[in-house]
Parts: sequence; C-alpha cells; structure tokens
Amino acid sequence: MKKFLAILMCLVIALSMVGCGGSDKNSETIGTPETSNAAEENSNTSDAAEKEDSSSDYSGLKIGWSVYNIAYEYFISMEQGVVDKAKELGIELIKHDQGEDATEMVTGCENMIAQGIDALVISPCKPESMTQIVAAADEAGIPVVIVDIGTGDSDYDAFIISDVYGGGQMAGRYTLQLLQEAGITGKDYAIIKCEESAVYAIQRGEGFKNVMDEAGYNFTTQITANSSQDQGYNAMKDILTAYPDVVAVYCENDKMAMGAANAVEEAGKTGDIIIMGFDGDAAAVEFIKEGKMAGTIAQDPHGMGAKGLEIAAKLAKGETVEFDDAAKKQINFDVYLIDKNGNADKNFK
Repeated sequence: MKKFLAILMCLVIALSMVGCGGSDKNSETIGTPETSNAAEENSNTSDAAEKEDSSSDYSGLKIGWSVYNIAYEYFISMEQGVVDKAKELGIELIKHDQGEDATEMVTGCENMIAQGIDALVISPCKPESMTQIVAAADEAGIPVVIVDIGTGDSDYDAFIISDVYGGGQMAGRYTLQLLQEAGITGKDYAIIKCEESAVYAIQRGEGFKNVMDEAGYNFTTQITANSSQDQGYNAMKDILTAYPDVVAVYCENDKMAMGAANAVEEAGKTGDIIIMGFDGDAAAVEFIKEGKMAGTIAQDPHGMGAKGLEIAAKLAKGETVEFDDAAKKQINFDVYLIDKNGNADKNFK
C-alpha cells in the first residue's frame, strides 16, 4: 500500500512540474518575465530614439529647387546652401534655373511637380506667377517654400526673407555717418530700385528713405533698374544729369550699385557721392575695397537656401515648423553691414 502511495505521490509531483515549467506553443510570451520586460524597455528606448531622430530622417525624399538666375553670385551662394543641406540630409535634389524668365519658371516647376517631387523650394524671378505654381503643387499635395524675392499673394507653405526694411534703415544710418565724416554738406539723395515685382526687395529703399528724410535730407528721384548692373549704370548717369548736386545714392542690390559706381567713376565723382548697395556680393566688396562703393548690407543667401531646403523637408514629412511670423508663415534672417573698408560689422545697428 505504501509503495502504491509513493508511486501516486511521484506522479502528482511530476504532473505539477509539467504544469509550471512546460511550454505552450500558442503563448505570445517568450522568455522569463524579467527578459520580457527588458526587451520591452529596449523597444521603448528604440522607439524614443527613432522619434528623436525622425526630424533628421529625410533620406528618400526628392525635392525640387528652382532658382531665379544661377548666373548671379547671390543665387550661386543660395543654391550652394540648398545643395549642401540636401547632401547633409540625404535628399535627392532636382535643380532648375529660371534664367529670369517667367514662362521658364512656371513650366520648369510644373515639370518637377510632374516628376513626383515631395516638396518645392523656389526663389522666383516673377513672384506674380507663384499663384499658378502653388496651385499646381497644391493639387499634387506638394508643399512650396519660397526663398526671398516675393510670394505674389500665393498660398505658399513657408517664406524665408531677410530683414529688408531694417537693412535699408541700416544703410541710411551708415550713409549719414559717412557724410558727416567726409564733411559733405549737400542734402540731395536718390534711390535706384529693383523691379517692381520684387515687393520685398523694394522695401530696402523705403527703409533708407525713412532714415534720410527724418535726418532732413532731400529725396530727389528713384529709378527702377531691374536688378541689372547695366541698367544701374544708366540710371546713375540720368541722376547725375538731372541732379548734379546729389550726395548719396542707395541701390537696392549690389549689381545696380556696381553699375552706379562705374558711372560715378566715369564722371570723376568717386568719393563725392556715397554709393550704398544691398546683398553683400563678393564683387561688391571688391568695389568697396577699391573705394568705388561706400558699403553694402549683407544677407546670408547660403543660409537662406539651406533653411529653405530644411523647411521643405520638414513639411514633406508632416513635421511642425516654427515661424518668426506665424500669420505670414515667415522666417526672418538678420542682415549686417559691410563697411567702407570691406569688413563685416555685425555690431552696427
């Protein structure tokens, strides 16, 4: 009897051990509770890292870039910023040069949209044509980021622009300083303007005029020279003929300023007339060092291009973008003075 009970007891213990330690092929729990928790913790850590790094995970995106005119130094720098950021983020970049032609701008952008780009970055030669481009992009579900020049009242997704009005004011204050230093007592000044469609660029002249008028100077005329060095030269010749006592001329970009400086040099008045520009082109800095121009207000086209590409990538991935002016979906870039010696003065206000 005892032997039977002993055998029965062994069977009960064996069956109990099987129930506690045996495996069930239908169970989803793998490993001990400790190892399962560790695996879950590792998974959570990995997920958190992926979320943290998601802002830089843009590889596989294809973004279009359309530039105003790659022949200009300013836009060469801007495009390099776009290219550099695309390489950094592992983005495929499709480039297009508008060549300052409105039709080419529209057809080129529409072609890139048809190629299935994920976002479009553009510095438009004709902002008034942006409504057509943005409409085509919107229909394809593609965000549009505009860098500089203007938006043309289009329903863009982001706009990157320098402090153009403030830069014009800065140019005005520096002009007043130079006039005083040189002992120039005349009060006449003029402005050579960018094309009327460049609604933001022409605010540079408005900022300059604000400072000069408040200082008691006499505004004589403004001539549109369409961002062209040749037209800037011709405009300056017209100003010299009509207003021979002019003591300062503000040009809303450096190419026009260089043209104006050549006309002043030809007239034998270099040093008698303060010529200020805007952009900070290397060629303009050389003019300044040679004494032909008095200074310029520098932008950061490389940084603006890079930021445009970065913002486009974020929008393509559905990420949140922080704006300096949320209502205008605008991101602002600071500007700074290049002084009469050709040196950057970022403390001048």
